[in-house]
Amino acid sequence: MSQEKWYQLNSEDVLRLQQVNMQQGLPWEEAWRRQAEVGRNELSEGQRISPLTLLLNQFKDFMVLVLLGATLISGLLGEYLDAITIVIIIVMNGILGFTQEFRAEKSLRALKELSAPNANVWREGALHQIPARDLVPGDIIVLESGDRVPADVRFLETNGLYVEESALTGESVAVSKLTAVIPHDDVPLGDQRNLGFMGTMVSRGTAKAVVVRTGMSTEMGKIADLIQNTESMETPLQHRLEQLGKILIIVAIALTVLVVVAGIMHGQPPYAMFLAGVSLAVAAIPEGLPAIVTIALALGVQRMIKRKAIVRKLPSVETLGCASVICSDKTGTLTQNKMTVTHLWIGGDVMEVTGDGYTPVGQILHAGHQTDPLKHPSLSKLLHISALCNNATLFEEKAETKRKKGKEGAETPASVWNIKGDPTEGALVVLSAKSGITPESLRDKFKRIAEFPFDSERKRMSVLVASEQGRMACAKGAPDVLIQHCSYILWDGKVIPFTSTLKQKVISANEGMAKSALRVLGVAYKDVKMSDRCEDHEDVENNLVFVGLTGMIDPPRKEVREAIAKCRKAGIKTVMITGDHQTTAEAIAKQLGMIPANGVSMSGQQIGQMTEEELDAKVNDTYVYARVSPEHKLRIVKALQRQGHVVAMTGDGVNDAPAIKAADIGIAMGITGTDVSKEASSLILSDDNFATIVAAIEEGRGIYENIRKFIRYLLASNVGEIMTMFIAMMAGLPLPLVPIQILWVNLVTDGLPAMALGVDQAEKDLMQHKPRSAKENIFARRLGWKIISRGLLIGVCTLGAFWLVLHTNPGDSDTLLKAQSVAFATLVMAQLIHVFDCRSSRSIFHRNPLQNKYLVLAVLSSLILMLAVMYIDSLQPIFKTVPLGWKDWILVLIAAGIPTFFMGLGSVLSPKRKRNNDRNKGVRASGYSSSKASFR
Repeated sequence: MSQEKWYQLNSEDVLRLQQVNMQQGLPWEEAWRRQAEVGRNELSEGQRISPLTLLLNQFKDFMVLVLLGATLISGLLGEYLDAITIVIIIVMNGILGFTQEFRAEKSLRALKELSAPNANVWREGALHQIPARDLVPGDIIVLESGDRVPADVRFLETNGLYVEESALTGESVAVSKLTAVIPHDDVPLGDQRNLGFMGTMVSRGTAKAVVVRTGMSTEMGKIADLIQNTESMETPLQHRLEQLGKILIIVAIALTVLVVVAGIMHGQPPYAMFLAGVSLAVAAIPEGLPAIVTIALALGVQRMIKRKAIVRKLPSVETLGCASVICSDKTGTLTQNKMTVTHLWIGGDVMEVTGDGYTPVGQILHAGHQTDPLKHPSLSKLLHISALCNNATLFEEKAETKRKKGKEGAETPASVWNIKGDPTEGALVVLSAKSGITPESLRDKFKRIAEFPFDSERKRMSVLVASEQGRMACAKGAPDVLIQHCSYILWDGKVIPFTSTLKQKVISANEGMAKSALRVLGVAYKDVKMSDRCEDHEDVENNLVFVGLTGMIDPPRKEVREAIAKCRKAGIKTVMITGDHQTTAEAIAKQLGMIPANGVSMSGQQIGQMTEEELDAKVNDTYVYARVSPEHKLRIVKALQRQGHVVAMTGDGVNDAPAIKAADIGIAMGITGTDVSKEASSLILSDDNFATIVAAIEEGRGIYENIRKFIRYLLASNVGEIMTMFIAMMAGLPLPLVPIQILWVNLVTDGLPAMALGVDQAEKDLMQHKPRSAKENIFARRLGWKIISRGLLIGVCTLGAFWLVLHTNPGDSDTLLKAQSVAFATLVMAQLIHVFDCRSSRSIFHRNPLQNKYLVLAVLSSLILMLAVMYIDSLQPIFKTVPLGWKDWILVLIAAGIPTFFMGLGSVLSPKRKRNNDRNKGVRASGYSSSKASFR
């Protein structure tokens, strides 16, 4: 029975298939039998992973195993401080990973909380309240305003029923429900108006319904199943760090073995070479790398919080940096989620209404000039009717106190305007309030006598009010319906007969506004004599005077258009995925500049008829997806991923959760988002603003580039240390560095300077480059060459300085100590100069070296630590160092500066390099580009 298209069946057929009597309901015994057959009406969480298993899984990572090996080696060398530091790093990373995964597993439990706790059900001819989990298919239930729908149901009787389904369908306005058959095939969820779905909320009205699906068979159950079977993507950063760990351990072991073997073959003592080799191994593996990555990400998170983006999973910060497609919901993200009247049509005149959201500040313009309602009788009448025929309330609420620095620097409390009631009626209240006409101001003058509420079949609402001037009926509704009840029209302030010609003008105006994606309502009135009958709506809603049309829309956010343009320059495609109607979605997308000349839109119905191959062929050229279901959203995300894109998916509803989880980075709305969407996400927008996503992408790109900077610095420094030892051993020279010096260099240069690079300022052209590929190697874009070339030069220059000093008085033990001290100082200084070169993708000459104050302080600290072991008498015997004279320091500074300044000059003078930089820079605004596909 659960596979039936229930919306296509009439009430009698549904009851017959469910084998139930509407008045009696199911017998208790039959209900228990069905529950034993289909199970309880609750969502399954699938196979649970125990917290202990989650914790242990954190220590299976290859890099963690490498660090454990480094811990063992450090312990054997007696470097207990290093060993303890590495253990702390491993434990911190494990706890961080456990916390993230444990929170992610809570998403299904948040979904379960959307289920109604109780339900009013007919059993054996009596109404009972039972736990919703005990409902079975065939149960007859009663729903009232404020109830959560406990299962998927087919409505049998409705009375002014409206259901809030935004969490499931994405549609921002409550949907009116009916009982009539919907004969069409493949009807989207949002249009299945004779069905109610588990987890949605009755906003007003009452209903009687029969349960047709329970538990995991419901639409909410399908989403739960999608969440369970959707794997979270491994982030590019996680993949690259694992890749890097494997490379480092192989290279470190191979080179260390070569150094040890070469040293022994040239007569060095085996024990001394073993200690030197092990020291080199510890130096070659940057055990601080995971800690620095974590710190860089954590500091990035703090910056992002200030930009209204809350990060739930640290690696997702970096993933944003390579996003090539942003799939965004429309309502509340691209738009303000505040229905606003923007245009009026009165007596042939088109008027524009200014102002944002629900704030009652704005003007009504005609031909560009402000219109005074007092001098325009027709406009005044429309505004009065909009306020009187209305149940919404506009109110001002105090927001948190914000510091607005004026001349005196005082704190000014910010206020927020909001509405209580239907968003459409709220838009009309705000319209009237912009001219000083509010329901409150009219309450004393007009007393409401009767109300005939909006009905989905009548498609209109009317009220009867009384004042000192007499009684008046006010009406609003769908224009095509309302004009059928109008005999007159208000034209130039005069009531004249509503001729067929004038009716055609109204119809044409309505169609024109609708094509602009405006939601249009007609407004009418009539004066009612005391002798006239007003017992029902048929008495009131006839011979009305048509006044005009109001056109409203959920307007785009002002800052979004600029953000989308910024995305285009950065080579990022923006896609709208919404449950709203296709016409509305297309109109908003065009206003935002989202659709290029040859871009297309697609409906959920079209997606449902496509194979995966057909969708893959269309996905690159499609910019708007309208009237989509949760399955459609998931298919769109996966199709984009199959095309090689890194996808950021935003959403706020339960229906968005599977796609949010499947995306490379899931983004939930902080204000309107459900707990389910937040738990499935990696990032939460505290202001529900698309522009915040772009700011987060910029932050993510900067963080990844900083990670590359300190990887470049750490590895080039380590290559320099290994090359110094390797070349010396191959050449049969004495040890240029003793083991304790190698470990001290590692401590002095690897810590604070690398960490300072992690908070470096981004380069100015960061958002003018196309997104990098998610499959890009960590050493791509010449990073590998820079590491090897700079490292080799550091090693050669260090060894050159060592050789020059050694040969001034060969065979003297004091000379060897001095040469080793020079090599030690050269190696440290070369690395501390090189750290400034790492700030730029070009050379040290392209950025102000003093811009990063943290880096300057870190280098000064490292310099002091180096000088301490050379000039403090008690430390010299431990570190095998001697003080250096000024001539020695000239040699050290020249040798240390060659790797950075020589390569820097080459970069500045090379015309080929300049051309490559220019070619790789940016993406033209005429189209989108990505690593795998082009959007023409």
